[in-house]
Amino acid sequence: MGIEQGHFRKRGVHVDWTTFRGGTGQMTRALREDEIDLCILLTEGIIKDVIAGNPSKIISQYVITPLTWGVHTGTTNELISYDAIFDKKYAISRFGSGSHLMAIVDANSKGMIIAPDQFKVIKNLDGALPSLAAGETDVFYWEKYTTKPYVDSGQLRRLGEYLTPWPCFVIAATDKILDQQPENVIRVLRTIHDLCDNFMRDDDAIQQVSERYKQKVADVERWYHSTEWAIHGWVSDKMIQSVIYHLKLAGLVDRNEVIPELIWKR
Repeated sequence: MGIEQGHFRKRGVHVDWTTFRGGTGQMTRALREDEIDLCILLTEGIIKDVIAGNPSKIISQYVITPLTWGVHTGTTNELISYDAIFDKKYAISRFGSGSHLMAIVDANSKGMIIAPDQFKVIKNLDGALPSLAAGETDVFYWEKYTTKPYVDSGQLRRLGEYLTPWPCFVIAATDKILDQQPENVIRVLRTIHDLCDNFMRDDDAIQQVSERYKQKVADVERWYHSTEWAIHGWVSDKMIQSVIYHLKLAGLVDRNEVIPELIWKR
């Protein structure tokens, strides 16, 4: 909306938007390969990938409320109980993606372990639907409001929900763009923060989202009133440490790993 309304242009910055349907794993790879300069992605995904060598930094929080993950299965699957999912086959967009990481973190929080061979890469939501319907996979973690139309239409069945133990989305940028265009990055951030502030005060926001994303107004209302966006660039060190703790606990980051600088220091 900020691009459409010319807000970045007013600050002298040209911004191109790209949607990555493959989620966080696809975006971290795009950052590594210098295909994009900045992106909005899952907190735990970018932290894990920067630790693994991605030459990028977190430059701001974006959504400061937790993400509600829906835990789904196919409508004909015999799986009934959320408690019975941890020895099943998991559909994930990519290794290192949110659908992969949160399944492991959720299992770990319940004292369970998911083996690597339980995961099957299906690339995105469009890949998950036929995989779950055919019984190739049994379980799929994806943001619950995104999948709700598919639950409502009978293409998916929700077994339960899992809330991330930290703010869910951050904005990240490559070290290259931070070195080359720091002032433009700051202009982009100020524009995003202003837009987020306005969006949270906009009486028409719910209707706009409902129309744009073909969601029921009642569902958008619940999402809108349970979501808060960042209006400044501050990133909590305690939040970062909490994510690292959970990643280590889940075996996704080595306990003795040397943690690099994760946050862009202005």
